[in-house]
Amino acid sequence: MEPNTEAKGSDVTGDDRDFQSSELGTKQFWEDVYVRDLDNFKESEDVGDIWFGEQSQMRVVRWLEDYEHVDLQDAILDLGCGNGMMLVELHGEGYKDLTGVDYSEAAVQLARNIANKEGMTDIKYEVADLIHDVRQGVLTCRCGQYRVCVDKGTYDAISLMPDDALTARQTYRTNIKHLLRADGLFVITSCNWTQEQLEEFFSKDFSLLSVIPTPTFHFGGKTGNSVTSLVFKPKS
Repeated sequence: MEPNTEAKGSDVTGDDRDFQSSELGTKQFWEDVYVRDLDNFKESEDVGDIWFGEQSQMRVVRWLEDYEHVDLQDAILDLGCGNGMMLVELHGEGYKDLTGVDYSEAAVQLARNIANKEGMTDIKYEVADLIHDVRQGVLTCRCGQYRVCVDKGTYDAISLMPDDALTARQTYRTNIKHLLRADGLFVITSCNWTQEQLEEFFSKDFSLLSVIPTPTFHFGGKTGNSVTSLVFKPKS
């Protein structure tokens, strides 16, 4: 699938044009996944998969702990929270103001059930589609209030949308800018995009603050990373 490039040339690279759509970019795919996971949790309390694995999740948590300018009282938003395990982990580390959003109603219900089981009823979950203007939805009242927005695979899924993924990605980028405080942080983990590609796309509204180290692999005389994890800050 070739994204619609009309009037959007500054955001398009050769890598974008080679990017193929997938069922992983459809809402129905994720709704089906989380309906199944919700049923499994009700039967056996199995929380389902942690996207990119628990180690990837913990790298983000540890980075936030080490970054002295994020307080335990600061508002953190998990973008595309899935089963909510990122927020469960952050809650366990003492963070108080935690919200997760996902466009799958089954995912939000699963996340709520898991949080309730863990006694973490103060974690907030909402159904929200992040490729639509967040200033017109359930997050309107908290736009500009989040200290941290965390993305672990959500931008990847948006990039795989079968219809006009580029516009969706651009809207997503703008939404993050609206949601964050002026001194906020956008933490993204991706398995589809390299550091250079992420920097290029998000450079319109963000600048790179930090690279979270991830495991490297060696193949054919070259070294690479299976996932990329970056921290951005909004531009003025």
